[in-house]
Amino acid sequence: MDAFAKGEDIYCATASQMFHVPVVKHSVNSELRQKGKVAELACGYGGSVGALKAMGALEMGLKESELQPIVNSWRGANPNIVKFWWAVDRAAKAAIKGKTSTSAYGITFSYESGFLFIRLPSGRRLAYVKPRIGENRFGGEAITYEGTGGTKKWERLETYGPKLTENIIQATSRDILCHAMRTLRSCDIVAHVHDEVIIEADRGMSLAAVCEQMGRTPSWASGLMLRADGYECDFYKKD
Repeated sequence: MDAFAKGEDIYCATASQMFHVPVVKHSVNSELRQKGKVAELACGYGGSVGALKAMGALEMGLKESELQPIVNSWRGANPNIVKFWWAVDRAAKAAIKGKTSTSAYGITFSYESGFLFIRLPSGRRLAYVKPRIGENRFGGEAITYEGTGGTKKWERLETYGPKLTENIIQATSRDILCHAMRTLRSCDIVAHVHDEVIIEADRGMSLAAVCEQMGRTPSWASGLMLRADGYECDFYKKD
């Protein structure tokens, strides 16, 4: 939030926190920005060396020996995110074990009629079918639930705090986009892609006005800094 408030490059800000030196794009210590970028993309939801590789860390020129230190540096630079993972993990497990309701950082976890529900800031709820506490492949305690797995078959799936955090963040991001689409309901929205809406409009429509409307923060996300950028074209393409 501080980085965005100051108009900083988030990958440079991350790298600066990780390596304790100033990092400026195309300037001082700019070679560290790539490490900050791959770490930011791979490590946010508990990812480790495998996630860095999946994000193409080795193809970017990073060495195998650098990967674990990058994971460690990212987690050390982002202690509040790491705390959030495990607070979510504890709250979800407590709700399942006690068949009760718990909370962490404003997120509510409740066990009701064979479901684990996670109530998002927007009020919408995520549902996990027949949750249990089981054992993971490392012999530790894990949350399991029923759902569609990688084979597209109904099976028991495993999850934990960082993965639940990903569900929460992605779902909240969806809710923010949905709020933006409702503020733009007078426009002809023909599609949306991740965090983007595609509008067919008269050439006289103000792009700045559309961006201003889309960047409004929902009442349930007070304090969240939002901004929308846009562009005009005759057919859909990436900016």
